[in-house]
Amino acid sequence: MDVNHRKLLNSLNNLKLAVTRLEEALSEDATNPLIVDGTIQRFEFTIELFWKTLKRALQSEGIETKTPKEALKEAYQAGWLNDESAWLQMLKDRNETSHTYNEELAREILAHIHQYFPEMKRVSEFVLNKYQEGSS
Repeated sequence: MDVNHRKLLNSLNNLKLAVTRLEEALSEDATNPLIVDGTIQRFEFTIELFWKTLKRALQSEGIETKTPKEALKEAYQAGWLNDESAWLQMLKDRNETSHTYNEELAREILAHIHQYFPEMKRVSEFVLNKYQEGSS
């Protein structure tokens, strides 16, 4: 197994763990501000892992991307993402939460995360299955 494939598998495993941890956070009581903050932090981390993992996966297919937006657009073109605009909104939400804190915005984005999560889980499972099948 070459070094790039090993890095991709490592990214996929990290992404799987991040998605699982985000799912755990989403099941907690959101009336607690610490839970809201922690869930948003996990979302930021998961989105970061998503675009970097998709970038690596695309690279293994011969598609080069440099930015998070490029990686998401190319993953959509490859048929890996169902809703390009939702993924671009996830990226926008991640950028907003990581650069400013506003309680009202945090609650709004938490609601978005609940809506995004099924697609995030589906894509993580899809990419994990796609690249881990051939590596056993």
